Amino acid sequence: MLILTGRIIRSGRAEGEALVSPAPIGFLGGVDPDTGVILDPDHPLKGQSIAGRVLVFPHGKGSTVGSYTILRLARSGAAPLAMINSSSEAITAVGAIIADIPMVDQIDISQIHTGDHVWVDGDKVEVEPAQAAA
Repeated sequence: MLILTGRIIRSGRAEGEALVSPAPIGFLGGVDPDTGVILDPDHPLKGQSIAGRVLVFPHGKGSTVGSYTILRLARSGAAPLAMINSSSEAITAVGAIIADIPMVDQIDISQIHTGDHVWVDGDKVEVEPAQAAA
C-alpha cells in the first residue's frame, strides 16, 4: 500500500477505482455532464466515463463555467467519487467545493495508475496497485 499526502481542496472521504489522465481535463464541452463520458476528441481518455471513479489528472483547464459542469455531473449522478490533481486551479477547485466532491492536490500522480484502488481521506491518499488487488 502506497500512502501519499497532499493539500485538501475539498475535505471528504471516498474510495474506488482510479481513472488516470496524463493530460489536463476541460470540463465545459470536454465532459458530458449527464453521463460523465469524456467528449474531447483530442483527449487521451476520449470515450471513457469518469462517473463513479477516482479521477486523477494533472489539473483542469478551460472556461470558468467548467465549475458548473462539475456541479451538473454531481446532480446527474455522473461525477467522480473524488478528484486528485498534481496542482489544482480555481475552476476544478470551485467545482469540487460546490459539488461536494472530495479533492486533494499536490500529489505525485505518476504513482497512481488506472485500475488501482484508491482511498481519499482528507489530505491522505492510499493506493493499492491493481496487480496487488487481483
